[in-house]
Amino acid sequence: MDNENSAVLYKETLYDKIFKPQVITLENGHTVRRRRSRTPFVLLALALAIFWALKMTGFDIRIIVSRFPKLLDLMKKLFQPDWSFFPKVISPLLDTIKMSILGTVIGCAMALPVAILASSNINPSVIIVSIFRFVLALIRTLPTLVIALVCALIFSLGTFSGTVAIALFTFGVVSKMLYESVETIDMGPFEAMEALGANKFQAFWSACVPQILPVYLSHSLYCFEMNVRASAILGYVGAGGLGITINERIGWRDYEGLGMVLLSLFVVVAFIEFFSAYLRRKLS
Repeated sequence: MDNENSAVLYKETLYDKIFKPQVITLENGHTVRRRRSRTPFVLLALALAIFWALKMTGFDIRIIVSRFPKLLDLMKKLFQPDWSFFPKVISPLLDTIKMSILGTVIGCAMALPVAILASSNINPSVIIVSIFRFVLALIRTLPTLVIALVCALIFSLGTFSGTVAIALFTFGVVSKMLYESVETIDMGPFEAMEALGANKFQAFWSACVPQILPVYLSHSLYCFEMNVRASAILGYVGAGGLGITINERIGWRDYEGLGMVLLSLFVVVAFIEFFSAYLRRKLS
C-alpha cells in the first residue's frame, strides 16, 4: 500500500513539475507564478508531425535497406563516365551556360528599378509598394520548371523559352532580396543631400547607390549560381539545355553517358561557384 501511494505521489509530482506553473516565494512573502517551459509540448507536437508525415508518405526504411545494393550499382556506373560521349555534351552544356548568363543579366536588370520602387524607405507610396511586393511574391511562388513549361507553350520549345523562364525567376528572387537590403541602408546621406538642394534622383544616385551596388552584385552572382543548376533540368519541359540530354540518357539506361553529363555539369558549376566566391570577396 505504501508503495502504491508513493508511486501516485511521484506521478503527481512529476506532472506538476512539467505542466503546472511554478510558484516562487520571495523574501517579502509575496508569491510569483512562473510559467513552465513549453519544450515538452513542442517536442510532443514535433513527434506527432513526424509520425503523421511518415504515415502519409508511406516512408519505409526497409525499402531503402533492401534496395541499397541497386543504388550502389547505379552509383558505380555513374562514376565510370563514358568519355566518348563528351563531344555530344558540349553543345547542350553551352546552351545551358548561355541561358543562365543571359537570363541572369535580363532578370537582374529588371530587378533593380522594381526593388527600389518596392522599398518602403525610398518609395513613400504604400499602395505602389504593396502592389510591387504582391507581384514579386506571385512570381516567386511559381517554380522555375512551371515558368519554363508556360514559356514553352507560349514561345515554343527551345532555349529562348528557357532564357525567359530564368529571367523571370531571377527577377523575382533578386528583387525580393534587394529591396530587403535597400530598406537597411543608412538614409542619413540621402536626407542631407536633399537638404542641400539636390533632387531625389541626384540624392539617391550619390548617397544610396554606393551602398546598394555591392549587395546588388552579390545577389546577382548568387542567383547566377542557382540558375546554372536550374537551367540544367529545364530541358525536361522542352526549354533546351542539358535537361534534354539527361532525360535521353536516363530513358536509354545509359548511366555511363549520364555520368559524363553530370561530371561536365559538376565541373562547370564548381568553377562558377569558385569564381563567384572570389568576386564576392572582392566586393565585400
